[in-house]
Amino acid sequence: MRFSRRQFILSAAAGFAVAPRASFAAGKLNVVATTGMIADTVRRIGGDMVEVRGLMGPGVDPHAYRQTRSDIVAMTRADIVFWHGLYLEAQMEDFFHKLEKRGSVVSVTDKLPRDLLRGHDDYNDKYDPHVWMDPKIWVLVAERVRDALIEARPEQRAVFEANASAFADELRVLADYANRTLATVNAESRVLLTAHDAFGYFGTAYDFEVMGIQGISTESEAGLNRISALVDMLVERKIGAVFVESSVSDRSMRAVIEGAAAKGHDVKIGGELFSDAMGTEGTYEGTYVGMIDHNVTVIASALGGEAPDRGLNGKLSAGS
Repeated sequence: MRFSRRQFILSAAAGFAVAPRASFAAGKLNVVATTGMIADTVRRIGGDMVEVRGLMGPGVDPHAYRQTRSDIVAMTRADIVFWHGLYLEAQMEDFFHKLEKRGSVVSVTDKLPRDLLRGHDDYNDKYDPHVWMDPKIWVLVAERVRDALIEARPEQRAVFEANASAFADELRVLADYANRTLATVNAESRVLLTAHDAFGYFGTAYDFEVMGIQGISTESEAGLNRISALVDMLVERKIGAVFVESSVSDRSMRAVIEGAAAKGHDVKIGGELFSDAMGTEGTYEGTYVGMIDHNVTVIASALGGEAPDRGLNGKLSAGS
């Protein structure tokens, strides 16, 4: 008997007979996390007590991601599934809400104070999901992960608390580096133009004017009027650098650069930033700290600020 994709998803979400859950009592906690940022945070806090599978690797856009059959099997077998929330994984939300009935699903943003979140111009109940762009907010996400792990394995509380505390200290050092480094960019140059509106929290934290060709979701389209307006802005304000993103096509950004060139203004690509996904697995940029270190260092350098070539910890890849 052949099952359609929809039948498979509904069967797995409703009955969970497809893949029985592992027992909390045995061995490491079996954890699934949607984004690389969450997966890295779980590993940092869980340490040797967790086995983590991240669903979305380098260059993957979480706004458009749909769970595969192997993802569904992994999530139904997991002791805990961590997902972001705030409508980031828009194509997967229905599945997560069905999975929640088992009590093993945790949205890492569900307890963030709403006054820290950026609202949406068109929807009163929707927020910008890109909170990882501000390490100070990510400290609160790490605390949510810590608490969920403690709830699953209370006997390991001391380990999880110690790991979370060390990670939080590292995030505070990262935030301090970002403040110092980005402060070296002149006020008139603090314009960050990227492929989509993923850097709003970054702009709020570090006093940058942030513009995206597309909206908060990469599913929105960049219209000709939007591109034309951005070209005019670059020319009028003599902005010399824009940025592409590792998980978003650079087609619209190329159109902006060409439009500015047609008006006699030279704009360069200041670098590739990590927006919705981290760098290559196994590299420094493939960690949360490395991701933010890379972004801060590249932005500051491209916009005329001062930043060490290899970033905060001297670990950035050459040419970052």
